[in-house]
Amino acid sequence: MKGNSRMIKGFLQGIGFAFSGFSLITQKGVRPFVIIPLLINIMVFSLGIWLAKSQFDSLMAQMLAWLPSWLTWLEYILWPLFALVILVAVYYSFTIIANLLAAPFNSLLAERIENKLNGESLPEFKGYKALAGTVVKSLGSETKKIVYMLKWMPILLMISIIPVVNFIAPFAWGLYGAWMLSLQYSDYSMANHELFFKDEINLLRKHRSVALGFGGMLTLMMMIPVVNFFVMPVGVAGGTKFWVNKLSH
Repeated sequence: MKGNSRMIKGFLQGIGFAFSGFSLITQKGVRPFVIIPLLINIMVFSLGIWLAKSQFDSLMAQMLAWLPSWLTWLEYILWPLFALVILVAVYYSFTIIANLLAAPFNSLLAERIENKLNGESLPEFKGYKALAGTVVKSLGSETKKIVYMLKWMPILLMISIIPVVNFIAPFAWGLYGAWMLSLQYSDYSMANHELFFKDEINLLRKHRSVALGFGGMLTLMMMIPVVNFFVMPVGVAGGTKFWVNKLSH
């Protein structure tokens, strides 16, 4: 019972970290650093939404063509499940692209928010030319995350297209998304403190329930129109609070 209670408490705490991102990105001294990540997210996800909408009908028709005539009744069950899988798969794919483009700016945003949370004076901004020194480090960290994310994708895609087995696909994608988004957005603060990728994974595993609550809430936010445009800066802000309040200890 104690273990279950601790897991639930951790899960709810993670949800709280995700919601805290909304208030953090609106604070004085932080707002200017939200603009570029937000614009990148809007552009990339607008493209992703258009792609998902334009490809869904043809992919659904191909999938239904595999079913024998006596199983055509499954169409009414498979349609919403497949729609969710396509939506989630496209979102995760475009999340990788958006975060790759915005990585240096997200690192800077995480630094400003951490200073704010720790009650430290915000350092003078030296202009975006100063980002040049963080680009290589940020891209290196993003590459490791992408490799880690992509190695699970073939399994998830196979689960998604195999009839009957694909009933568990939405749950598999949901768990995958919660973990990956937690890693994605808590990484910036950890990377700013020179933690290696394996160290980050180990830290999150020690706080698995908090990580899944945090990432799970971000996954739900990704499904809500308009709100999904704000997931990147909100995730970076919430991930920074996750680091300051939990992971850094």
